Amino acid sequence: MVKKRPTSLVTGGAGFIGSHVTDHVLALGHRVVVLDDLSGGFERNVPKDATFIKGSINDITLLEELFEEYEFDYVYHLAAYAAEGLSYFIRNFNYMNNLVGSVNLINQAVKNDVKRFVFTSSIAVYGSGQTPMVETLVPAPEDPYGISKFAVEMDLKSAHKVFGLEYTIFRPHNVYGPRQHHGDTYRNVLGIFVNKTMNKEPVTVFGDGMQTRAFSDIDDVAPHIARCVEMPKTVNEIYNIGADKPYTVIELAETIADAMGESYGIIHYPARKEVVHAYSDHTKANKTFGIKKTVSLKDGVEKMVTWSKEIGPLEPTRYDAVEIERNMPPSWKQLLDESKRQNSKKAKKKK
Repeated sequence: MVKKRPTSLVTGGAGFIGSHVTDHVLALGHRVVVLDDLSGGFERNVPKDATFIKGSINDITLLEELFEEYEFDYVYHLAAYAAEGLSYFIRNFNYMNNLVGSVNLINQAVKNDVKRFVFTSSIAVYGSGQTPMVETLVPAPEDPYGISKFAVEMDLKSAHKVFGLEYTIFRPHNVYGPRQHHGDTYRNVLGIFVNKTMNKEPVTVFGDGMQTRAFSDIDDVAPHIARCVEMPKTVNEIYNIGADKPYTVIELAETIADAMGESYGIIHYPARKEVVHAYSDHTKANKTFGIKKTVSLKDGVEKMVTWSKEIGPLEPTRYDAVEIERNMPPSWKQLLDESKRQNSKKAKKKK
């Protein structure tokens, strides 16, 4: 009897992390369906052996049709708008996409007896003052993005308790690498720095740049997210995943300048509301997945820069649907005002 190939759904599979996870799920021998609305990803990122469906996790009718047609064994949920700082000002959008959309998926997973729900959360659930962040800490998220991620984690635990849905949760952090959207203005600091340098502009830093992050190469994250479904010991577990060594934002800017072979200086903006120091303990993941070494920042940045130069500079994105403008960082408010002026001009031309 021929064993049936597992079928997996990857949400956000046209995005950065999601497309790499798709690569590794395909390598496991799964049939893969990618669901992505292309709000932050690109169809070019979707591996050719995956089936691509353009759509939203908030389209319940579409989800019902996909779960019925493909009979998914596993769900890898990576679709999200991961902009911690901006999430204060797009609260409704944040919760609709990152929380309500996730619950829509969990409902379908329960109804259709999915074997495992793999959720990509974030170290944003920990909040501040808890470094190194370890899985045994009590989460205390401070921004709407982290709150939404923690709410989904709790909902998965509830779904397991009542319906028996098995899950694995990963809390990655500051992931970078090829396919990252370096035109995004509000998230992914490495992409922002690379794009500005390609545009021959100075990089912009909030505050003094002494904030620390352990920037994580995609190859230290995606393979483990993919293969957890083949590891019974990962059922109903939570893992921090990523690099161990923290760097300041200034050190990151210097590393990128070295890899780019050029620099146009640094402009400092007023500090914004954010966790100053954020890095995790990975003892649990290292033991479970047999991780002995991670990619160095220098090697990872060089790999990302090589790919980014092949793509070329991207037009910076503008997010116009800001719900609250009060207390926005001045640089973001400036971008918003510019977008409003451009939209006003376009509207006048159409009349």
